[in-house]
Amino acid sequence: MAGFERERRRKQSERIEPPVIERQTPIPKVEKHEKPLTLTPRRKFSGVGKALARMFDAGKQDRLIGSWGTMPLTADDVVRRNQRILVARSREQAANNDYAKKFLQMTRQNIVGPRGVQLQAQSRDPDMTLDKLANDAIEAAWREWSKPGNCDVTGKQSLRAIQSGAATSAARDGEFMIRIITGRDAGPWGVSLQVLDPQRCRPDYDQVKLSNGRFIRHGIEFNRFGRPLAYHFSTTKAEDSDDAYDYGGQAYVRVPADQIVHGFLPEMTGQKRGLPWTATALWRMQMLAGFEKAALVNARVSAAKGGFFEWQEGYGPEPDEDDEDLYMEAEPGAFQELPAGVKFNPWNPQYPSNEFSPFQKAMLRGIASGLGVTYVNLANDLEGVNFSSIRQGTLDEREHWKELQEWLIETLMQPVFDAWLPRALLAGRIVVETQRGSRPLRPERIEKYRRIEWQPRRWDWIDPNADVKAAVASKNNLLASPGQIIRDRGRDPNAVWQEIGRDIQAMRDAGIEDKFIEIALGMGVANKLEPDGAQSNPENSPEG
Repeated sequence: MAGFERERRRKQSERIEPPVIERQTPIPKVEKHEKPLTLTPRRKFSGVGKALARMFDAGKQDRLIGSWGTMPLTADDVVRRNQRILVARSREQAANNDYAKKFLQMTRQNIVGPRGVQLQAQSRDPDMTLDKLANDAIEAAWREWSKPGNCDVTGKQSLRAIQSGAATSAARDGEFMIRIITGRDAGPWGVSLQVLDPQRCRPDYDQVKLSNGRFIRHGIEFNRFGRPLAYHFSTTKAEDSDDAYDYGGQAYVRVPADQIVHGFLPEMTGQKRGLPWTATALWRMQMLAGFEKAALVNARVSAAKGGFFEWQEGYGPEPDEDDEDLYMEAEPGAFQELPAGVKFNPWNPQYPSNEFSPFQKAMLRGIASGLGVTYVNLANDLEGVNFSSIRQGTLDEREHWKELQEWLIETLMQPVFDAWLPRALLAGRIVVETQRGSRPLRPERIEKYRRIEWQPRRWDWIDPNADVKAAVASKNNLLASPGQIIRDRGRDPNAVWQEIGRDIQAMRDAGIEDKFIEIALGMGVANKLEPDGAQSNPENSPEG
């Protein structure tokens, strides 16, 4: 036994160890199997597995969607690659395409309207009652400043026109830029507005390495947190301004951000410049315009007499003979005798056919959806529309316009008012009229005078009889206040009530009895008013 043990140890000492091969990944451990390994076929999905295999068809890659992008783009990349092209094409469509022009018209009419966004001052005294004298003075001064010679630095546009231009620029170019001018150049009020072309702030002007973490993206200078610090506008001569400079062969003017009102609708996180509201509809509008043009030309040709002359065999000039082409001008009701051997082959194109109108409507519905408006309003097509459908479509569209009205108030009207109020107070331009005379409002009470409300345009009721009954029922059931109903009509409740009070007083002064006044006004509150008109004494006001 000892001999066998020595022999086993000798063999182990003579065994040659295999070399060690270094690998980047460890070699998996192979377990021994009693049975030989066999490859199992791929398991077929069933139940939940099959449902998961069919999910997200948009995530597949095949020949049908090979041109569909697979890499998400940041907002900066989207703006840098597309903004200037989209703006150029949107402006071209606005100039040549009837539907694009109609959309811009609808934008101005529904966001701004004939009177623009109206200011309603809501200053209150310490007892929380409205300060009527101060509110009337603020509104009167705002209306005076809103005239063309005051609010526009060029003296040409009114504030309503500037609002319409801002809404149009946002729809066509995706954004608007207005500079607030102060000082002597701003006119008698010390503050005015300068409308700028947003494309002068070049969207392809970028700088990434500035001091203190600042950077320039799309022509706008930001701090390291993304807050705008200045806007860089291209100019023809750098020496025109102290803030001008040259960069990359282009002259720029640096304007502080607190002087620029920049409005656009952000659609992506981190978006710094706007894209045209017509962006998704531009391609279809261009194609449809070309389609309609071709159809119109074809219809014009079809309406005229046209065709070809054909020589029969054995007639006509020889191939080597010079002969003028046979030509004939056709007139309505006139027929011309043709030479012997000449046959006329008419050419009568039949397009546009009956399929033209349904196809055009389908394309316009897609365009209207991209623009956020109803097809019947964009195309002026009320054929086959009943009251219920047009009412529902109009109400949905009006909610869209209301959202854009609030956007215009937040981005344009409120910043302009915040810049106007302190300067108007310091200049003594807001004057209160009392029985003791007139005097300006006190600038130290500016926080009191900042309380305002904005009243954008509203629309007439679609069904006045039913809508009035519904409004009255809502008021009687405490679902809406009288003031809210008046505001929904686009009016200032205080102004309406003052008009009613003046009408009642005028009728009383004319000798009309209260019972007839109640019948004329349709309400039973006239006999509750004081004979003198129930108006407060201006001398009791804190401003008196």
